[in-house]
Amino acid sequence: MVPLYCEASVIGDVVRGLRERFSHVVCVDDGSTDASARAAQDAGAVVVRHAVNLGQGAALQTGVAYALRDPLTRSVVTFDADGQHRVEDAAAMVRRLHAEGLDVVFGSRFLDRRTELDRLRRLVLRAAVVYTNRTTGMRLTDAHNGLRVLSREGAATLRIRHNRMAHASEIVHQVGRSGLRWAEHPVHVLYTDYSRSKGQSLLNSVNILVETLLG
Repeated sequence: MVPLYCEASVIGDVVRGLRERFSHVVCVDDGSTDASARAAQDAGAVVVRHAVNLGQGAALQTGVAYALRDPLTRSVVTFDADGQHRVEDAAAMVRRLHAEGLDVVFGSRFLDRRTELDRLRRLVLRAAVVYTNRTTGMRLTDAHNGLRVLSREGAATLRIRHNRMAHASEIVHQVGRSGLRWAEHPVHVLYTDYSRSKGQSLLNSVNILVETLLG
């Protein structure tokens, strides 16, 4: 499931890549003002649309609710629309979820050294992790990674109310409080010039920290 907002130039490739491993790809178009929805649909995704932009948290909640309408859904993958996640990582996380009887697998860019981050961005994201762990009782290494896999039970437990970046900490809090079985899995996040310009700039990392503290 892919939350989508104004990613018309890359979403087609993202969906086609996912379709090589996953038979069902759902994009939640969060009020895009470009051709994102058409590009996603042409690439083979089912597109659910918000009439106005509500934020990534709201898009995730809509996508989870849509996926759970199908009684055959066994797990839900959340995957960013800008091309920074690897389909291979998502597939490995799904296999681990089912093999180990888990409810949630969180992707972590800090469990190995493949992901390249500048020092300041790394420090900001680490600070968000420290705060999230202290306030949720969890012990994660990466609290704001959009690549996750949820079992049906895990997905049904979520009630995401924070629409913006603070939703990531809210998900962690709900997982910790619910007693769901979880693990982290190393993933390689690809920071391209495009993904940095769309949402992975230092300013965005600071926004994540601020919204985490306020949330």
